[in-house]
Amino acid sequence: MKLTVIAAGAWGTALAIAFSARHQLTLWTREEDVTQSMLARRENRHFLPGFPLPESLHIGTDFQDAVSGADVLIVATPLIGFRPTLRRIRQAGLIRPLIWVCKGLEAETAMFPHQVVAEEFGEDALCGALSGPSFAQEVAQGLPTAVTLASGDAGFARRMALELHSARLRIYANDDLPGVEVGGAVKNVMAIATGICDGLGLGHNARAALMTRGLAEIARLGVALGGQPNTFMGLAGMGDLILTCTGDLSRNRQVGLGLAAGKTLPQILADLGHVAEGVSTAREVARLAAQLRIEMPITQAVDAVLHLDVAAAEAVETLLSRDPKSEMQ
Repeated sequence: MKLTVIAAGAWGTALAIAFSARHQLTLWTREEDVTQSMLARRENRHFLPGFPLPESLHIGTDFQDAVSGADVLIVATPLIGFRPTLRRIRQAGLIRPLIWVCKGLEAETAMFPHQVVAEEFGEDALCGALSGPSFAQEVAQGLPTAVTLASGDAGFARRMALELHSARLRIYANDDLPGVEVGGAVKNVMAIATGICDGLGLGHNARAALMTRGLAEIARLGVALGGQPNTFMGLAGMGDLILTCTGDLSRNRQVGLGLAAGKTLPQILADLGHVAEGVSTAREVARLAAQLRIEMPITQAVDAVLHLDVAAAEAVETLLSRDPKSEMQ
């Protein structure tokens, strides 16, 4: 296939490296300095240093050419750039089958990416989300990774999973797009919570409890939005949660660690130099849970720390002092 990856951040670059082994791959970014650096050095020193770009990987310099020549588009922008990218594709008359890798809810609209696609490309758009436990550096390095490709069109999910699957990047098809997107979004919020927990030195018992109850919140919201319960026990649910909450490469976990250390959010994000999607997602998930009357106390606590100036230690005490529930666990 001819694939074009739109956006050369760490994850987009890693996927371009991985998929170029089997497919004709174009990597395009709007950042001219990144493009020129990659052309000159055959390496993305801005966002994924240390990983040579294969000679077969084409660096796109013209958006129209990069998109029009593709059989499938892989949009790897942060969520804030997702809708503008779709609009640019649509307005240029270049709609193609689409896969995206961003996770979260759009600010203000509280829409998941698949809902944004439906608005911009139509309900019948051929599309899907690639999600699951995966750090860009390890994918670029060729370390074994397993992820999920979810689509409302089961046939499209199966075809794309077979085309993109490799021995080192195993891809499993899934037809539960809402469930996969909820898992991918809310696990980032839980990673911030786990970073706070670890940063405050609350111990392994607390971390295990937090992650378990966090998974319950993810499943509660996911089922309410039409997701399938078994999705949250798989790669896009529990798998992604485990990696993001415990892996030191997790940006969202680093946000939590910084908050526990008393750093301000602007300072933490400046130090990261990358987008941590859980920061904006916490606000939108908390609002959505309130609208749906779904109990998500961990999410609410993270939102309070991030956006309501509540101290991390105070939010933890509030969580711990909650009355136990009567239902069986």
